[in-house]
Amino acid sequence: MANRRPLNLGTVISVRGSIVDVLFEKHLPPVYTLLRAGKESQIAIEVLTQLDAHRVRGIALTPTEGLARGTEVEDTGGPLKAPVGREILSRMFDVFGNTIDRRQPLSDIQWRSIHQTPPPLMRRSTTSEIFETGIKAIDVLVPLERGGKAGLFGGAGVGKTVLLTEMIHNVVKQHQGVSIFCGIGERCREGEELYRDMKDAGVLPNTVMVFGQMNEPPGARFRVGHTALTMAEYFRDDEHRDVLLLIDNIFRFIQAGSEVSGLMGQMPSRLGYQPTLGTELSELEERISTTDAGAIMSIQAVYVPADDFTDPSAVHTFSHLSASIVLSRKRASEGLYPAIDPLQSNSKMATPGIIGERHYRLAQEIRQTLAQYSELKDIISMLGLEQLSPEDRNVVARARRLERFLTQPFFTTEQFTGIKGKSVSLSDALDGCERILRDEFKDYPEGDLYMIGTIDEAIARKSSREKS
Repeated sequence: MANRRPLNLGTVISVRGSIVDVLFEKHLPPVYTLLRAGKESQIAIEVLTQLDAHRVRGIALTPTEGLARGTEVEDTGGPLKAPVGREILSRMFDVFGNTIDRRQPLSDIQWRSIHQTPPPLMRRSTTSEIFETGIKAIDVLVPLERGGKAGLFGGAGVGKTVLLTEMIHNVVKQHQGVSIFCGIGERCREGEELYRDMKDAGVLPNTVMVFGQMNEPPGARFRVGHTALTMAEYFRDDEHRDVLLLIDNIFRFIQAGSEVSGLMGQMPSRLGYQPTLGTELSELEERISTTDAGAIMSIQAVYVPADDFTDPSAVHTFSHLSASIVLSRKRASEGLYPAIDPLQSNSKMATPGIIGERHYRLAQEIRQTLAQYSELKDIISMLGLEQLSPEDRNVVARARRLERFLTQPFFTTEQFTGIKGKSVSLSDALDGCERILRDEFKDYPEGDLYMIGTIDEAIARKSSREKS
């Protein structure tokens, strides 16, 4: 205790919601320093700006009940830190690194600052490798990059979280690395359900969960992503393992930043977003990368306000991603799950040099068929299918069968649908699409291709119906 740093104490001079101004007579703490106040130091405040030679303004990461003018504030001498190491596996944390899974608290653990710099360009990997998910619509039309960033875009209730949990289920089964799930501003219920699902599936031993839920102050929601990233960087850089980082929901990170910015008194920019939106998002996203030590692959759910893809939050997020999976409300209303819109979704991996000539050609042909069907829909609704030329009628039949073949029963929805989940390899998915495009299934009812795994199941459905 003899080497303990002398306390740097300050005094609260103003409290406005989550914004706290503190006066320090001796030493002014640097930006990002964590301050503690309250009876048992339970109120945490992060310094965001220095107002003058003696005053700092910070955002409270905890509720500010009981905080008043004149309250003593202690400078902790460092930034907010996150626990790292193998001991954090299978555990659930909050933004401060406290365990919230009602198990024994961690002891003798290493801590690291949540504010790290992105890896330099010379350390980054430049090779592109495909990452299979077992979901037909994604693997065929929007191939994901190993060590890349993929976004799941969609409004409320179109299936972002369901698709995300399905990917966790499929990937963790075949993934030798570590999965880190970060819940930003989502429902507490979802976190609790996900924890139980992970436990039942037996994938918890290689998973870490970090939550900053919607009932928490904006400061906590704004920093929880950095806490999860710090844990992911440890496994990548120190243990040289591949990390799958799942973020649900990146829009809530932007929204928390907007709330913090407004509370700090900054003038909002377009549509009420913070003027620093691009910088804040870049500071988070640029740390997610593949280096010579290992890879952090990220799948991020992105809520799109009012289904408007020109919203600044969606536009800024698009620029960081190697694949964008867009979920459509129209397809969800037609019962086509996963409700992925093949014409709006895209991937930088979908080039002949990376995915191969056959896969590229098939993906282009599928998109073209679905685009033609989309153009013909207006004519069909006005004049009926009979008025189309025989060639157009074939296109419509092919497109409708493709749409149904690209649906898939999920493992995570078995209890709701009663249909057993299916994981389909890329070669089986491509084979099925190719056979549909070659009109092998033109005599099959569309229903035979709906909610199946491989194309052989459609043949089995027809043969079993004929027998009965």
